[in-house]
Amino acid sequence: MSAAAPDPGSQGVTGLAAIRFRDFQFLLVGKLFAWISLHMVMGAVPFQVYDVTRDTMNLAYIGLATFAPAMGFALITGYVADLFDRRLVITLCYAIIGVASFLLLILTLSGFREIWPVFLILAIMGTGRAFDSPAANSLVPNLVPPKVFPNAIAWHTSSNKITQTVGPALGGVVYQFWGPEIVYGCASIGIVIGAIVVSLIRTRTERGNRQPTTLRILLAGLRYVYDKKIIFGAITLDLFAVLLGGVTILLPVYAIDILDVGAAGAGFLRSAMAAGSLATGLALTMVTMDRSVGRILYVTVIVYGAATIVFGISEAYWLSLAAMATLGAADMVSVYIRVTLIQIATPDDMRGRVSAVNSVFTGASNEIGEARAGVMATMIGPIGAVVFGGVCSIIVALGCWKLFPALTKVERMDRGL
Repeated sequence: MSAAAPDPGSQGVTGLAAIRFRDFQFLLVGKLFAWISLHMVMGAVPFQVYDVTRDTMNLAYIGLATFAPAMGFALITGYVADLFDRRLVITLCYAIIGVASFLLLILTLSGFREIWPVFLILAIMGTGRAFDSPAANSLVPNLVPPKVFPNAIAWHTSSNKITQTVGPALGGVVYQFWGPEIVYGCASIGIVIGAIVVSLIRTRTERGNRQPTTLRILLAGLRYVYDKKIIFGAITLDLFAVLLGGVTILLPVYAIDILDVGAAGAGFLRSAMAAGSLATGLALTMVTMDRSVGRILYVTVIVYGAATIVFGISEAYWLSLAAMATLGAADMVSVYIRVTLIQIATPDDMRGRVSAVNSVFTGASNEIGEARAGVMATMIGPIGAVVFGGVCSIIVALGCWKLFPALTKVERMDRGL
């Protein structure tokens, strides 16, 4: 059944501790299949759209189409994760994402000329992603004992980075040699496999004592986040740093117009970021953070901004890859700290709603940030848009350092938060 949040005694559990639990294994394997496939698609779509239209504004619309469902369903995604069996919610979400991938396959085979159907399909895919994230993040504490939870978070976050590493690179290579229709076809199969694996999880989380659905209940997660200044500070930092500093949507522009490396090169650029994240995430499974956690969070965001600037001005492919890997490593530390703080400091019956708030904020930073980058690239060019974002990320980190002193003073991650 449900595992409580970790206590201070949980510090020091490292290595493969979380991997030994059957249901956690199924969650990770299912995520690997489904999200590698998803990232194959999300790497192929921007390249296909830009290759066809050569219009950076369409890249902005991709970000908005993907994020719109998360904003539209913001009040209910977390409540669904708290009310229903999280395992079944994830399975259904994978099914929705798989259907969207299959629709992209059909659209590509039809030789489409209009771009708007792509945005509509991405909105369907975004709906699945919107409900999946709160359910998956909230399920992790239910699958392992309290003392193993921080280690499980490190592995779960690392699995995200594995998918972000393998998916874009695999999708880019397949796209370049066999075309987008093969990417979407393979992705559809992979997502279905992921749904089947997750459905085999035995742990049930459905609530027996359901509360009436009221606006107060739906807004409880947002109210909790605002009152808990450590969580509010961590989410705010991520929101504005990534919203202003996100660059991934412009990778096709850099690959085609600046670095001249094609679809495979664009995939490897995206994968370099995820590879840096993955290496850092695996390192985090072997260590415990018990000093200066808050300060480390701020420093990693500053490094994130600096790496973004380097990528923006680079004209050498190897330097661009290195900058993306550094950017990913810094982002991984930030994500690990933020997700662990949120899950540890939140009671289990609220985790879905609080995770939903976090998902909306991070979704806003990623997807609206991509829209921001696309619009600015149209106005001042891709290099100016990327450099502007990197500088703003550094400014945001320095500003939040002053605005949220409680977060700055966090030394370790335990229930004392």
